[in-house]
Amino acid sequence: MTTFTGALEDLRVLDVTQVMAGPYCSMLLADLGADVVKIEPPSGDSTREMPGAAGTDTPSFNAVNRGKRSVVLNLKTREGREVFTRLARTADIVIENYRPGVMTSLGLDYAALSAINPRLIYASISGYGQTGPQRGKGGFDLIAQGVSGIMSITGEPGGPPVKAGVPLTDLSAGLFALVGILAAVEARHRTGTGQQIDTSLVDAGVALSVWEATEYFSGAGIPVALGSAHRMNAPYQAVRCADGYITLGAANERLFVRLCDVLGHPEWRSMPEFADNASRVTHRAALAERIESIVSQQPRAHWLALLEANDIPCGPINDYAQVFADPQIVARDMVVDVDHPTLGHLKTLGSPIKMSGTPPFVRRRAPMLGEHTDEILAEAGLSESEIAALRRSGAVR
Repeated sequence: MTTFTGALEDLRVLDVTQVMAGPYCSMLLADLGADVVKIEPPSGDSTREMPGAAGTDTPSFNAVNRGKRSVVLNLKTREGREVFTRLARTADIVIENYRPGVMTSLGLDYAALSAINPRLIYASISGYGQTGPQRGKGGFDLIAQGVSGIMSITGEPGGPPVKAGVPLTDLSAGLFALVGILAAVEARHRTGTGQQIDTSLVDAGVALSVWEATEYFSGAGIPVALGSAHRMNAPYQAVRCADGYITLGAANERLFVRLCDVLGHPEWRSMPEFADNASRVTHRAALAERIESIVSQQPRAHWLALLEANDIPCGPINDYAQVFADPQIVARDMVVDVDHPTLGHLKTLGSPIKMSGTPPFVRRRAPMLGEHTDEILAEAGLSESEIAALRRSGAVR
């Protein structure tokens, strides 16, 4: 029987983050085998207060904090900061998502901690970044989606601004931080020293705007909302059938020729407005109208079967009940079951990263508030009497 070990099992992470971007980043590190110690304030991560709470545990907290150990430290106390510094001496990575300046005011910034641990990799995730005129502003995903332009191009043409349905800048900022951390680990193998990583929600949103930036930089104007349509290819969007919508992607000449034949209109290929992709993009609305005049006459199942039989990319628009019942999603282990002492049986998302030798795995459920405080402090060399004194002072819980 093959026993898998995590790719990052030799790394110790101090996770001083809350809500989404930071916890998501550190959870992925935990999935990959890192020992992630979540440092929480006495009140806990604020996601512990979201709906569905059983005491200090919620499904939301569990969704982005599995695989971690929880220590409660009051960093507003001198003793709490001293304990954190002690933990940082032997840590590989610190991840924090306070407003810029907060960790400096606590004496726990990169400059302070790297002085005692030169190998430390220190990742900061914030709303606007550690530099620039707006560095001190707080940031939420909704705000960052607006500032970065994402909301201006999301939704139907001429409609009100709409945010992406998932917390896009939160999650992508966490992913960009993860890339930086892994790159810094590799660089440390060569240099022997760590470094600071700075990512932000706004930067992440701008970085994701690849086609929109291309359109603007090329002088084509300011990008606008296109509904489900694509800026660079057509037809590539949702189309209405007799009983709802499907997605359709005939995004090159070969596929467009095939689509015209399937829909019974080979003459579209010779029409000037549809002669090449650039022309189809310019006339995407007229093309979509022609397609829908045909596909709206039959139900979705009919068109999905016909399009798939002709190798034309298409798909249903699933709700989440359909997503998690999809045999493909199930086969890819994208749902994982865990048991929790207060919340009972929970389902959580599996890892989208598949690795043959060191696959990600869910080693444990998310921790209860302060569940591992004594364990972690003992590992750091503190005696039972020292831990008890810290509890009496309110520095730990």
